[in-house]
Amino acid sequence: MPAEPPAIDVRAVTKRFAQGALPALDKVSLHVSEGEIHGVLGLSGAGKTTLLRCIARLELPDSGKILISGSDWTSLTAAELRSERGKMGILFQQLHLLSSRTVSANISLPLELSGTPRAAIAPRVMELLDWFGILDKAKDYPSQLSGGQRQRVALARALASNPRVLLADEPASALDAETRASVLNTLRSIREQFGVTIPIITHDLHSAATICDMITVLDAGRVAESGTARQILESSAAGITQRLMARAASPESRTATLHRTHFEEIGQP
Repeated sequence: MPAEPPAIDVRAVTKRFAQGALPALDKVSLHVSEGEIHGVLGLSGAGKTTLLRCIARLELPDSGKILISGSDWTSLTAAELRSERGKMGILFQQLHLLSSRTVSANISLPLELSGTPRAAIAPRVMELLDWFGILDKAKDYPSQLSGGQRQRVALARALASNPRVLLADEPASALDAETRASVLNTLRSIREQFGVTIPIITHDLHSAATICDMITVLDAGRVAESGTARQILESSAAGITQRLMARAASPESRTATLHRTHFEEIGQP
């Protein structure tokens, strides 16, 4: 029986935004297994968001391939891409909720755009409102919500079409510590409840170590290292990862807390 292909298989992808410019991505390869939460880390300008946009086919790589569940998205026609879009949800860093639409209408938007029958839209929206604990916000507008509530609406919208992959761009940035922890716990629950594969783009090693099964570190458009959260935290040799670890540490030695809380959660000593 043939092995199941990775949920995401990035093969030697290169992307430049101007002729002669340094590549934003330089022969980047990345493999994300089905059901995995995979963190892509790096400082600003490392190529994280460019990689996300290439995986989502919002940008077309100059070379290399990106396969989603075995299908080469880099070679899809526009019509083929439209039909495949439902397999992927995206949580953008800026959320991009439509201020003129209610919470329910924001969540229903992907279903409307995909031509889902109206009779099927309302039950799915209600299911997601209930699951995310925002039923009482269904008729509210984004401006009436807290930051955490807006994050949940954006997540519900990203999951509306039952995608196999959820791309999350800096899902915990610009949030207070309590809300950040809630968002990360929600992403873990989404994986468990819906079986979704979740690549997370972040500069925050703390968030990645808390939730991710695997971590890939980018530096200047290249893969600096990749491994489990434990491997990255305990035996990193890459200078860029050491810098990320230093940024994550607090005066109370936050790195030590990361080691303890992350591995206690997954049952490892």
